[in-house]
Amino acid sequence: MVKESGETGTARIGHPEEDGRGTANYRAWLAEAGTPHGRGREPRRDVFTYTCDVGKRENVYLTAERVRKEVGEVSVLVNNAGVVSGHHLLECPDELIERTMMVNCHAHFWTTKAFLPTMLEINHGHIVTVASSLGLFSTAGVEDYCASKFGVVGFHESLSHELKAAEKDGIKTTLVCPYLVDTGMFRGCRIRKEIEPFLPPLKPDYCVQQAMRAILTDQPMICTPRLMYIVTFMKSILPFEAVVCMYRFLGADKCMYPFIAQRKQATNNNEAKNGI
Repeated sequence: MVKESGETGTARIGHPEEDGRGTANYRAWLAEAGTPHGRGREPRRDVFTYTCDVGKRENVYLTAERVRKEVGEVSVLVNNAGVVSGHHLLECPDELIERTMMVNCHAHFWTTKAFLPTMLEINHGHIVTVASSLGLFSTAGVEDYCASKFGVVGFHESLSHELKAAEKDGIKTTLVCPYLVDTGMFRGCRIRKEIEPFLPPLKPDYCVQQAMRAILTDQPMICTPRLMYIVTFMKSILPFEAVVCMYRFLGADKCMYPFIAQRKQATNNNEAKNGI
């Protein structure tokens, strides 16, 4: 997203993301693509990075203050931090459930509270919430992840209504709900093999391009691929038992089980290696 925002001239972006070890990094970028150094020269792109556990509000507020002092006010906030425990509910340690909720959901409150006041003062800005299709409909085995994503979708929608009620039309919001993205986060997740060719994991670059297009056109919501709109609509109008039948037909009812099994095997291997 840094590359895409730089090429399109986005000014200042705050972007929390997960580092793969359970600690969420807060990265603030200053991309002044529209400020050339001179005729015939490449546009200027300055990148500033900050490390911060976004699940801890004190860290977020302190880092936000550093960003304002060293970079300037953030005009586009992209909340993208995400973790997953990879355990069935009754096998999941309480601290992992809490971590999932703090990083995937609570962090959106802290980052928004840190940067929204200035946006309100000048009536200008854009808040982007990267949620998930699992924030619109759920599946078995990832209760903590689904709960966190449903929560952040609710947070985003309520915030959007609040901005409209305050008549702050200069502050835009975009909700991004992608299907499974091929980042390795849900490695092993499988739907019905006959359906997989028609619904493969999404490439990260494609998701970024779709999200950037939605942001630049002030689109309130984007589901990728578009089939996710249909699944969400069907879930809204069909009886629960019919939804269960649809899930079973698609192989989505137990799609996370191979992923959870791989996580469990990896954990056992690590414990054996460490002599636990």
